[in-house]
Amino acid sequence: MSNDILQRLTETLETRKQASPESSYVARLFSKGEDAILKKIGEEATEVLLASKGGDKSHLVYETADLWFHCMVLLARHGLSADDVLSELARREGLSGIAEKESRKNNPS
Repeated sequence: MSNDILQRLTETLETRKQASPESSYVARLFSKGEDAILKKIGEEATEVLLASKGGDKSHLVYETADLWFHCMVLLARHGLSADDVLSELARREGLSGIAEKESRKNNPS
């Protein structure tokens, strides 16, 4: 189910790249450029932190959804998608976090 949602959202984001900024929130974000998208991600990340500190689980889920959404907008801006992130997570699966960090230190991208 979750992959279907991510795929539909990815497709929607791609269509919004061509949409008029007056017709779509996402098109407006794309038209404003990367700094506007990054600012929004920063705001949403702060809201996730505050929701967590507040202890309201449903509010935390809501704010995390906003953060993920805006991260997907950023990925789309760079021609990437949730599949790219999922592939990276799959690559890391079963790796020790310590070993994974060491491999990045020895082989920076």
